[in-house]
Amino acid sequence: MTLDALPFSPACLRNQEPILTLLRRWIPPAARVLEVGSGSGQHAIHMARHLPGVHWQPSERNESLAGLAGRIALEGQAGLAPGARVAPPVALDVTDAQWPAGPFDAVFTANTLHIMPATAVPHLLAGSARVLSADGLLLIYGPFRYGERHTAASNGDFDLHLRQRDPAMGVRDAETLQAEAAPLGLHLQADAAMPANNRLLVFQKSNEGRGQ
Repeated sequence: MTLDALPFSPACLRNQEPILTLLRRWIPPAARVLEVGSGSGQHAIHMARHLPGVHWQPSERNESLAGLAGRIALEGQAGLAPGARVAPPVALDVTDAQWPAGPFDAVFTANTLHIMPATAVPHLLAGSARVLSADGLLLIYGPFRYGERHTAASNGDFDLHLRQRDPAMGVRDAETLQAEAAPLGLHLQADAAMPANNRLLVFQKSNEGRGQ
């Protein structure tokens, strides 16, 4: 498989630097990171090129795994930051009970919550809580609503577009997400504004909750 034949996301290219800037603040050196829904693999490669010592574990649903594996095979072995590694991608459906073996220092996911069915979001939170180490972080990038209100008209239009495609899709409410995460021992530590009306939500695992 050639590089030109691989899946490519313009959104990943646009947002990778702002995301990297915040990951540098939050992810500790030599962290073990599980990425949920790695898609084209662009984030995995970019982060491993700039975060020394990181062990990045990409994952994707079975039907999208081939393209992701192709990018990791072509780009994931050279040009990485000192000590960094991109592992071969693994299959992961967040609704499955079996997740990659932890513990991970961080779980990262970008632009996935509005695509997955609403019923899958609690599984994402619970699965992350299970595989995170003590004090581990869950970092979620994407558009969000607050109190059922959109932060920008463009996000409202995007939400409508998604729900017309599939009623199970849609921009998720950050406050609802926070309420669902807390009983699992995942507590919001930061809610950072990002370009194009996106946010980065950072949850930290504590020693309480059902996710232990």
